[in-house]
Amino acid sequence: MLRGFYSAASGMITQQRKTEMLNNNISNVNTPGFKEDKGAIRTFPEMLLQAKNTTGQKGQGSHPIGDLAAGVYMQEKTANTMQGDLQETGNAVDIAILNGNIPENEAGDPSSIYFAVTNDEGETGYSRNGNLAVDGSGFLTTSQGHYIQGTDGQPIAVGNERFTLSRDGIVTTEDGEQVGEMAIAYAENSDDLVKEGSGLYRSENGELPLAGEAGADYQLQQGFVERSNVDATQTMGELTSSYRNFESNQKILQSYDQSMQRAVNEVGRLG
Repeated sequence: MLRGFYSAASGMITQQRKTEMLNNNISNVNTPGFKEDKGAIRTFPEMLLQAKNTTGQKGQGSHPIGDLAAGVYMQEKTANTMQGDLQETGNAVDIAILNGNIPENEAGDPSSIYFAVTNDEGETGYSRNGNLAVDGSGFLTTSQGHYIQGTDGQPIAVGNERFTLSRDGIVTTEDGEQVGEMAIAYAENSDDLVKEGSGLYRSENGELPLAGEAGADYQLQQGFVERSNVDATQTMGELTSSYRNFESNQKILQSYDQSMQRAVNEVGRLG
């Protein structure tokens, strides 16, 4: 019976983690460039039970009883890098990445591309949030104040919000001066990127190469933002299902608890 406790408890923990992930997706449904998280639920390997020191058809020894399920768990979350819809804003500081021909990696999984930015530690981070701004010094930044990098790795000084951006990333100021090319990074394996908050990703395998050098085709759309790729209707349905599964496991756990209590207080009573 104790094994039933473990199975029900693992189901509750799994559904709780899935619910937290789905709640985070829902809360970012209006965050530009947000990529929803996905998590697959798997079962632990089954165990084969055997009875030891018993007399079976072939004499003293052991014989198999059967398989025993060992509960479930949720694998590590992965980001769904599918392109989100583009929304026109008319603001010059809003820039969206429009995926073109993005090569697949050796495993056949889709790759992804990102803005290269300077994070709080002064290192290179990556983002798809194109809701940008110009700081007091005239540098192009994310809405959280992280510098947008040029292909030379340095911040881009645009002066003011009246700059123009070509589709291949060339930045031109109001005075007609070309001040750099926006760096777009290429991630061959999107699973190597870790979310850090504020719409930023960190690469676990060092700095990513530029998309152009990797043969990734893209366009930059000024005056547009890429919307979140979260499907609110589908996510709410999954959230409801996860709540119900959690409650089902909770009732099973309560049933086991009542049975154990009865075994202790009634079955073991003398007289």
